[in-house]
Amino acid sequence: MKEVKRIMVAAAAAVMALTAAGCSSSSSSSSSKSSSKVYKIGICQLAQHEALDAATKGFKEEVTKELGKSHVKFDTQNAQGDSSTATTICNNFASENEDLILANATASLQAASAATKSIPILGTAVTNYQVALKLKKFNGTVGGNISGTSDLAPLNKQEKMIKDFVPKAKKLGILYCSAEPNSKYQADEVAKYAKKDGLKVTEYTLSDTNDVNSVTQQAASASDVIYIPTDNTAASCAKTINNVALKAKVPIITGEEGIMSKCGVATLSIDYYGLGKQTGKMAVQILTGKKKIAQMPVQYYKNPVKEYNPTICKKLGIKVPAGYKAYKN
Repeated sequence: MKEVKRIMVAAAAAVMALTAAGCSSSSSSSSSKSSSKVYKIGICQLAQHEALDAATKGFKEEVTKELGKSHVKFDTQNAQGDSSTATTICNNFASENEDLILANATASLQAASAATKSIPILGTAVTNYQVALKLKKFNGTVGGNISGTSDLAPLNKQEKMIKDFVPKAKKLGILYCSAEPNSKYQADEVAKYAKKDGLKVTEYTLSDTNDVNSVTQQAASASDVIYIPTDNTAASCAKTINNVALKAKVPIITGEEGIMSKCGVATLSIDYYGLGKQTGKMAVQILTGKKKIAQMPVQYYKNPVKEYNPTICKKLGIKVPAGYKAYKN
């Protein structure tokens, strides 16, 4: 009996050892599988212009740096400024069950939000998430499957630049696309600050790229200075705007560097490449399971820079106030 008991104990020990080895092998296999994961990321960029291009580039480079080139596959699509095309792109991303969607600009975020409630969505170059997503309440965190970064620079400080560069201005024209809700939000906020400073404010809205020339002419003929927020339609037509405003000798203050570089005298600008990298870090945290997107607050660019455009300031004979950095191509 003792011999039989000894054999049974030995057999049990052998089984346990094999089981442990199997678990170890399984764990090793699982770890190996995890390390060989290739993450699929769909990128919907609303339009092609410098700011959005820089945000996409920064995002892709940061994700690639942290995950490794062999562990991430990007499907980058450009909607060419058409919100219906953005909807098609995001619906395709949802049907292909991407691991994450980057929505570059407000219309892309809206399209992605409508396309899926399960795939993580990160916005970038989105000014105001509450406005974009029509949220009744917003405490800084969207919740659900959405978070991201905002390109909003302090609007009260942007409005102060009007007095910095055109101290004798009495009439302010605000030029933006009526189809972009975040542009409307910025326009309304800047108008409030400008009216408090004694400026007469008139809003001039673009319906699309076709009426940029005519609407800009209206604004330039009736304004001492023009303000353009972070507006994708205006950004894509900035050279056309410049041709009109420069001829009329009307200076333009802008909401971001890309627009300023082509038609503005000054901006309080963020670094869109840096904003993209910031969004990329968020993506890696989500994909690797370190953070849950539902609990991630929207992030903002911390150090906007006061810049001026030397070329346009010189053509308009504008004396640049102290504290502004010259924009360099």
